[in-house]
Amino acid sequence: MKEPLQLRQEDRIVHLVDDDSELRRALTQSLEIEGLTVVAHADASKIGDLPLRDLYGVIVSDIRMPGIDGRDVLKNVLAIDPTMPVILITGHGDVQMAVEAMRAGAYDFIEKPFPANRLFSVVERAIEKRRLVLENRVLRNALEGANGLSTRLVGRNPAIQHLRAQIMALSDTDADVLITGETGSGKEVVARALHDFSTRSKGNFVAINCAAVPAEIFESELFGHEAGAFTGAQKTRVGKLEHANGGTVFLDEIESMPIDLQAKLLRAIEGRSIERLGSNRSVALNVRFVAATKTNLAADPTRFRSDLYYRLNVITLTIPALRERKDDIPLLFFQMAREARARYRREIPEVTPSLEAGLIAHDWPGNVRELRNVADRFVLGMWTGADDQPANGQGSGSLTDRLETFERTVIASELSRNDGSMKLTYEALGISRKGLYDKMRRLGLSADDGDVG
Repeated sequence: MKEPLQLRQEDRIVHLVDDDSELRRALTQSLEIEGLTVVAHADASKIGDLPLRDLYGVIVSDIRMPGIDGRDVLKNVLAIDPTMPVILITGHGDVQMAVEAMRAGAYDFIEKPFPANRLFSVVERAIEKRRLVLENRVLRNALEGANGLSTRLVGRNPAIQHLRAQIMALSDTDADVLITGETGSGKEVVARALHDFSTRSKGNFVAINCAAVPAEIFESELFGHEAGAFTGAQKTRVGKLEHANGGTVFLDEIESMPIDLQAKLLRAIEGRSIERLGSNRSVALNVRFVAATKTNLAADPTRFRSDLYYRLNVITLTIPALRERKDDIPLLFFQMAREARARYRREIPEVTPSLEAGLIAHDWPGNVRELRNVADRFVLGMWTGADDQPANGQGSGSLTDRLETFERTVIASELSRNDGSMKLTYEALGISRKGLYDKMRRLGLSADDGDVG
């Protein structure tokens, strides 16, 4: 367990970034006279390597610098810790730039020239704010057993607390697990938690979406194949199950697995071994199987084998639907809005009582995934909560349909602006390459969709 963070006055630190050596020296001296520890940097290349989430201090940076400038410093720091205070030093002509940086999350800016005590005053306030943030984190970690699980599965509702307790109770076992829950409820989050908080955390976590793998290559994907096993098999390929040796296999939407493969999976689970296609050699498996479904696997034995169901159903974790824990909705929404603020570098609009009431009143058929989409739209200024209408007053249909329409329009517009470049598009949207591909596949978009109307 990580030791609690000790916050002492003498540990307060200012990382000062300025390419002007004379100004850097003068500011360092003035802050040290006030009792602060200062680390001066001629450029910002080392800032990203700092332990920012635990840093008891602030970042002070000039805006205009060669290479990584102050705006880059702000973006990079807030991507790691959105609560880290970043103070910008500006020239007279950079005030508008600094104001825009404030909107993007900067703590404050100071216009040159300024008296030394002006900088110290701003730094002192920022450090006090930082102290409160860090103390709150320490307290929260202490209350949560410092395991971080509550930051993944947020909520105070008894059902979600029980789920967290179940995950921790399974942390030192290799028991296979079946996760049940509605679409968007967070089944992969639970599966990853089972892996990350287990003794297998240093092994691979291999996720397989059974609904997304074409039936004709499913067996090869799971078990691998030898060279020449079938037409096109030019070299030996290790399958997903073998790749997960020492770790965890997550079989998402297992109800979609072809019925003829279910018997082979059952043998692999029971014998903890597989044979690659085209081979008679048995390969031992040291894996934990975690499966997830949104359906009742026992309801139709013609679609899902009873013996496989009972083998997987040794331990079942059930994720409550969001409508069943409405008391957690505001807490979840605030956390997701903070995450969106860091991704999009936008301030969080005011959360009014009427908006909060609207969140609680909604049934959330898309569960946590749907709530996250709404939080993103809220931070982007595209959702006000009024009658579930987008901020521009347009839109019809269910909330989920409107969210998909909005998301599709934004992605298609960005693709068009970047002439179909996937790299420029996912960078502009602040998401990962895989995240963009997944969204485009779900929304039926391609790189050629420059104008969806």
